[in-house]
Amino acid sequence: MLAKGSINWILMPLIIAVGAGLLKLYPITVIGIAGAILFMIFFRDPERVSPRDGMVSPADGVVLSAGKKVSIFMRFRDVHVNRAPLQGVVKKIEYKKGEHTPAFSKGSSENERNRVTIETEYGDVIVTQIAGILARRIVCYVKEGEVIARGQRIGMIRFGSRVDVTIPDALKVVVEKGDKVRAGESIIARLG
Repeated sequence: MLAKGSINWILMPLIIAVGAGLLKLYPITVIGIAGAILFMIFFRDPERVSPRDGMVSPADGVVLSAGKKVSIFMRFRDVHVNRAPLQGVVKKIEYKKGEHTPAFSKGSSENERNRVTIETEYGDVIVTQIAGILARRIVCYVKEGEVIARGQRIGMIRFGSRVDVTIPDALKVVVEKGDKVRAGESIIARLG
């Protein structure tokens, strides 16, 4: 399965490859096909089954910090579709334009971001999608007032970055810095 809105990204290099092939510009054909394959890998969106309890990771990647907020850095090879960590109602969505510095650096506080506040049975949870140096577009799949399920797709960040999520007081973080997590599947916090 491919992420929403990814078809044009995949078709563009394929069209270039076909056109170059017709003109017998074979090196460009190969580059176009390779580009389409890379985009298909990057924009993949596999089905995921969320566990019955616990707060799940909103992103694939590596945990950068784990406390009252968990930060997850998405590497290029990770799936970049983000998911709801808990079921609830989308209370507020705030998008902010900004810079595109590396998402793991201190300067990323000024980066482009999308902040989704979810009202859950444990209190509000804030999922912040932060664009990185290559990311140029944060896509939000949900809208304010929408009821969402744990593990439901809520958006994606094209071409890498970071996702931060706040942890309600009733839950205890069970991941540590350096852990690898998968969106919608890996438990990052439990009742405790």
